Amino acid sequence: MNKITEALTSAELKIPKKDNLPKTEFQAALTNEKKSALQKYQELIIGSLSLTSLLKYEFLTTLLAPLPGAVGLALRKKFYKSLFGKVGRNVIFGKSLTIRHPHKIHIGDNVVIDDYAVLDAKGTDNKGIFIGDNVMIGRNTVISCKNGNITISDNTNIAMNCFIQSAKEVKIGKNVLLAAYCYVIGGGNHETDRTDVPIIAQGQIVKGITIEDNCWIGAGVNILDGVKIDSDSIIGASAVVTKPVPEFSVAVGVPAKILKLRKDT
Repeated sequence: MNKITEALTSAELKIPKKDNLPKTEFQAALTNEKKSALQKYQELIIGSLSLTSLLKYEFLTTLLAPLPGAVGLALRKKFYKSLFGKVGRNVIFGKSLTIRHPHKIHIGDNVVIDDYAVLDAKGTDNKGIFIGDNVMIGRNTVISCKNGNITISDNTNIAMNCFIQSAKEVKIGKNVLLAAYCYVIGGGNHETDRTDVPIIAQGQIVKGITIEDNCWIGAGVNILDGVKIDSDSIIGASAVVTKPVPEFSVAVGVPAKILKLRKDT
């Protein structure tokens, strides 16, 4: 065996097999060769292997989700209730919503969910998404569980194109304003101590996020995992919040720092 052949053989031996590649939980579920495509679809999208649940989901979302105008709103308001864990009075479902694990989504009264929003409660042992009364969820906003829980309390307004993710607990209080393009990143932080193992294979540290009552979160704000924003605080546009924010604070910048207090403590 010449040196070139030895080098090629050595390189081949170091290439990991596909089955041994590090994967996220979602990747592992999608690439599980022991399950059929239908089983994977049911587990990831519907959260149940029940044929009845599959047929109801497919029938309602296929027929009603894309319908525009007043007819679509009226039909979804009447028939979508049977998909969810709970739906209160006078709930408006916009056009072309993405809904995953709907039996773990609980919605209060007078809620408006605008067109193209995502309600994703997926997870193997989480409780899901809980939306209080009089909540507004803007167009294209994504509310996504990674086996975590998300609570949005009464009278909170979430603008368009926001992203809220939870791998543990994300709690948003009452009377909270989230302007457009806010990211509430409760999916945890990747461990990075080792350099001999890909970051994707090193696991995560997840702490959760809390935004208390009466806060105003400006446009384009990023709130990182482990942060608590106490009540009546304001976060300036485009800030990146990496540390707790005391009540009645005004915080701005990257990373966010306390600019002033709204009242004397």
